[in-house]
Amino acid sequence: MTYFYPFGQSLIPVIQQDRSPKKVFILGVYASAVHAKWRDKYGTVLVQALAVASEPYIFWKGDGCEDLIRKINVPREAGMLEPAQAKFNGPSGNTLDDKYLAPLGLSRDEAWLSDLLPSSRINPNQRKAINKHYQPLVDKLDLPECTIPNFSGSELRNQENRHHEILQEIEGSKADTIILLGDLPIKHWLAFFTDYRKLSDFGETAESYGKPHSIDISGKEYSILPLVHPRQAGSLGRASRKWTDLHTQWVSDQLK
Repeated sequence: MTYFYPFGQSLIPVIQQDRSPKKVFILGVYASAVHAKWRDKYGTVLVQALAVASEPYIFWKGDGCEDLIRKINVPREAGMLEPAQAKFNGPSGNTLDDKYLAPLGLSRDEAWLSDLLPSSRINPNQRKAINKHYQPLVDKLDLPECTIPNFSGSELRNQENRHHEILQEIEGSKADTIILLGDLPIKHWLAFFTDYRKLSDFGETAESYGKPHSIDISGKEYSILPLVHPRQAGSLGRASRKWTDLHTQWVSDQLK
């Protein structure tokens, strides 16, 4: 089944393109999206950051945003799209580079990136904006329905096949170190193989945070490095001060 964003771009799975051997495997939650500022035909801003397309590569850094948005056909009566503020396009990708890879002395070329869900989902704020501003125009202007699913924890709970797909990715990456970004990769992937259920199970002090753990997964020992979600590391939106501070200290320690 094909899902569509507002204004008709199709939802595309975003996966690791460079399949050569890597030093680390990094598992996040779900792919992000390209966000546009939507103005009505009079120039009034309707939505500051509307998800309108799949990110062009995994953990996208926001590059080429204007060109991606320019390709989207918006009827004149529906207004116009322009790139949203930089903080809405590529924040997780930039945070990954600056606050995970760089402190570990790694580049993207040395990392295999993956998500529990390889395609984007609609969060509650996006759904509210779509319902308020876009949905009323669907019939009036013959716009395509937005059919991207909402993000739901229940979807993650029913992913047994995905567990094995991720393990196959890890084996294909040849990486011996697995970095897990936040609670959800632990709860919905690592817990399939171990008793760990959340980040705090590994400790939540400066002495315990960011330490590698040797764990057997399907008959092979891996170094598991559980870290916060990029939302915490980069103070992106709602974030826990405790976890942000722990990660900031970890970054500082790595760079000494």
